[in-house]
Amino acid sequence: MTKAAPHLLPDSRRAPNQPEADPDMPDLSKTVPPRPPGFCTGCPERPIFAALKLAEQEHGPFQVAGDIGCHLFGSLAPFNIGGTTMGYGLGPASNAAFHGGDGENRPISILGDGGFWHNGLNSSIGNAVYNKGDGITVIIDNFYSAATGGQDLLSSRADNATRDTRHPISKAVEGVGVDWVREVDRTYDVGRMRAVIDEALTTVHSGPKVIVASSECMLNRQRREKPLMKKAVSDGRRVVKPKFGVDEDVCTGDHACMRLSGCPSLTLKTLDDPLRDDPVAHIDQSCVGCGNCGEVADAAVLCPSFYQADLVHNPRAGERMMARLRRSVIGWLQRRRAARRLQFETVA
Repeated sequence: MTKAAPHLLPDSRRAPNQPEADPDMPDLSKTVPPRPPGFCTGCPERPIFAALKLAEQEHGPFQVAGDIGCHLFGSLAPFNIGGTTMGYGLGPASNAAFHGGDGENRPISILGDGGFWHNGLNSSIGNAVYNKGDGITVIIDNFYSAATGGQDLLSSRADNATRDTRHPISKAVEGVGVDWVREVDRTYDVGRMRAVIDEALTTVHSGPKVIVASSECMLNRQRREKPLMKKAVSDGRRVVKPKFGVDEDVCTGDHACMRLSGCPSLTLKTLDDPLRDDPVAHIDQSCVGCGNCGEVADAAVLCPSFYQADLVHNPRAGERMMARLRRSVIGWLQRRRAARRLQFETVA
């Protein structure tokens, strides 16, 4: 690079003794806004915080203790859930001071599967059992120690030739004396996640309450599935990949879906319609098809503008015929609608 394209290198590499900026290089920091830290696209932890946000809207604010891990991003916008972080696996332990609640809502603690096995089982869950805590602990089980690179854990689902895995977190917490345990095996089901949180907040059961919310880390899932999908497509096998979008005619442009999702693939799009000034929601090509946006819109009773479109690789003959028929019918309907709509033309 130094010889072939030195202009592409930063100042410090080209001439360490000349830190001045290149006058020909524009300063994009004033034009492009910085991207705030947050969950990855398709992260299964995002819907958990969306459900907590909906529960907070219904029951009022509650004390939330965070923990070390990816889930700490939940303390940032758009969720802003989690006020304290003490140490790895110590989220529930730090909430022990609030185990009686504030008289209205029980305190909630967030704990990852890595923190749970590192320190949480003893210092947090065992401590809550011993002290008869009445708080709620949400254990986020994404099958790996995701924040540090995706290493396997005791509760990982993967087969590991050199490690002993597949030990459920729910059995471990029951083993130390927790009687109230609920499992959610698909965190993207925001309605189910919210219902379990509501149950934990309102149950008459006295003692620690643990919710194990499980879904695979999307980064590791993509690393595992993409090569398999690519090979299946090249082998001529039928592969279906879901994609999601927003119906521009249905979207109201209030952007409530973004305030309950925060997914990087959910962005804005300006329409060419002069009667609609506000940009509508739009899903870009970085979407991984997790479906969280539609689940959030359904659980929060927002506008029904999200749709799913299945991308079929190597379709069968019948599917190709139906696709041609659909295109013909939809094209005819679109042409008929366009003929009846008021057209706005720019006058030169």
